[in-house]
Amino acid sequence: MKPYLSVPIQECGEPLAPIAIEGVQLLNPPPYQQLGADYQGRSPFCLRTGVLQALVTARQELVKQQPDWQILVFDAYRPIAVQQFMVDYTFGQILQRDRLTTVQLTDTQRANIYDQVYQIWALPSPDPKTPPPHSTGAALDITLLDETGNPVAMGGEIDELSPRSQPDYYRQLTPKNSTEAQTFAQYQQQRDLLNTIMETAGFLRHPGEWWHFSKGDQFWAWQQNQRRSTEYYFAHYGRVE
Repeated sequence: MKPYLSVPIQECGEPLAPIAIEGVQLLNPPPYQQLGADYQGRSPFCLRTGVLQALVTARQELVKQQPDWQILVFDAYRPIAVQQFMVDYTFGQILQRDRLTTVQLTDTQRANIYDQVYQIWALPSPDPKTPPPHSTGAALDITLLDETGNPVAMGGEIDELSPRSQPDYYRQLTPKNSTEAQTFAQYQQQRDLLNTIMETAGFLRHPGEWWHFSKGDQFWAWQQNQRRSTEYYFAHYGRVE
């Protein structure tokens, strides 16, 4: 079990509400629906009301730094069934990539594939004490749009199974020439900007995913507790049915 799942949840009862914020765009059609995920009539573009208020603050901070840029929401609320779908889908994608079939998999190979899957996907646990972050309505996957409405180059794709997903990936590379150095610096600067506007609003970023932020879920509380020694943080958003 991942360590953040041990954080107790003290549910505050805030409802989900649709994301409808000026300067915050939604990726339509929803990407996981396009892959075949069934939300059973629910919208992925919802968050708890307190998290929505924080997203407004993040948008305001972006305006201060890049007045003509916007936030693009890739995904937010995710029912357990959708979480399970994406785990299974990613497992299948790795099988295809590695030219394997489920029939020929050894136990070691299967475990290795799941290790890769769970680098970016939380366990679709049905236990209300250990919900996936997105199933709480407190987590969202986002990027930025520039003044032309195009996605800002971040040097990697959302949900990419690669070291490039690490938030500080480009800060750690040694460029081969000045052009590469400039490109790496730009990618990192834009990732840092995304993190800055979200942290200003009280969100915390997933340490392994430049695009994932949350506020008030178990992962957020666990990260807060790693940073602070004088106050213990509980999660106040549990699973939304």
